[in-house]
Amino acid sequence: MAGPAKARRRQAAPVRREQLIRATIDELAKRGYADLTLADVAERAGLSRGIVNFHFDSKRKLLVETLRFMADEYAEFWHQALERAGLAPAERLWALVAADFDAEVCNRRKIAAWCAFWGEAKSRPIYREICGERDLIHSDTLRGLCRELVAEGGYEHDPDRVAEGLDALLEGLWLHLLFQSGTTTRETLYATAVEHLTIVFPEHFTPAGVLRRAGPPQT
Repeated sequence: MAGPAKARRRQAAPVRREQLIRATIDELAKRGYADLTLADVAERAGLSRGIVNFHFDSKRKLLVETLRFMADEYAEFWHQALERAGLAPAERLWALVAADFDAEVCNRRKIAAWCAFWGEAKSRPIYREICGERDLIHSDTLRGLCRELVAEGGYEHDPDRVAEGLDALLEGLWLHLLFQSGTTTRETLYATAVEHLTIVFPEHFTPAGVLRRAGPPQT
């Protein structure tokens, strides 16, 4: 009987770890970084403190793995969005921006958890290490798409500055969702991002979506 029981525990381990990580995200959103405790996480997850200690022997390790989970989740999400979008740069940029406002990644709970980590990143190199390479890949992807669209549409923009501005806009809209109330929703903020795309790349986008796939403006 010991063999099957041990196998069941091994199978349950990834489920328990993710359960604890998701509970940590909830507690970060509720309490912030400094006030989070392993006891809070255990209670939120509906598990014993011993289970928490078994999977994560310290608060530091739990938080590191929570950030890694969130960073991997976000990276996988936008990569999948690009894979579904096809090869046209306009369609890929549209998909990349839209992915940032999907409820799976863009909600007050997760943004609050991100903010908790951002506030600690300066003094914790491991946090910068976890996010740095992933952020660079995202920025490089955004920059590459903007370069393709500028060349394709014959725009006079500096594509790198356009990409940097769009990157900052997307991050700022996330913060706006967290800190503003009232009529601020994911939908209204997504509309703001779309409006930006239509202004910068009018030959490629309308508020309804991708206008055309390729080719410079006709003269």
